[in-house]
Amino acid sequence: MENLKIEKQLWNDGFNYIACIDEVGRGCLAGNVLACAVIMPREVYIKEITDSKKLSIKKRNELSKIIKEKALSYAFGIVEPEEIDEINIKKATLKAMKIAVDKLEKAPDILLIDAEKIQMAIPQKSVIKGDLLCHGISSASILAKVERDKIMTDLTREIPYLDNFDIKSNKGYGTKKHIEAIKKYGPTKYHRKTFLTKILDKNEQITIFEGY
Repeated sequence: MENLKIEKQLWNDGFNYIACIDEVGRGCLAGNVLACAVIMPREVYIKEITDSKKLSIKKRNELSKIIKEKALSYAFGIVEPEEIDEINIKKATLKAMKIAVDKLEKAPDILLIDAEKIQMAIPQKSVIKGDLLCHGISSASILAKVERDKIMTDLTREIPYLDNFDIKSNKGYGTKKHIEAIKKYGPTKYHRKTFLTKILDKNEQITIFEGY
């Protein structure tokens, strides 16, 4: 139970409802940035829980169901590509986190956040590598990853054109195939335009396919 140390200390200090927060999609070229806030009960410890990036898709899905069943409350916050372009990814990430906290059915006593701090009148603690070292933040990372992957997969089903960008597989991340498709077809409205300068030469014309 090494990764439950932080929560145990806070429970001992009198905090009953600890909201743990993590995000996914921050480094993507396409799609939303999504945050999850989750409050786990004291008596629950799921030993297989760790950073979502260290788990297979199958294991993440299995653990996501268990976490949802056990959690006292969980919620998601989403900021879409257009707003990411307007306010920048840092502000969008913090906004998604705040939205997730505000949507919790139980009001948290304190927040544990993976390497961030948000503007809220609630005590909070930023935990470096929290998605690996903190049971609750790991839980949030799993829920966030599974939820965002589902959103991106569903989007591909609704809009077959996105198959050109291999979104179903890369979930919006900048894989070689994804980048080559952006250069060939041009970005869609689901792409973050402010991110494209990282992959397109200055002389390349950016044509947005607004119909998709």
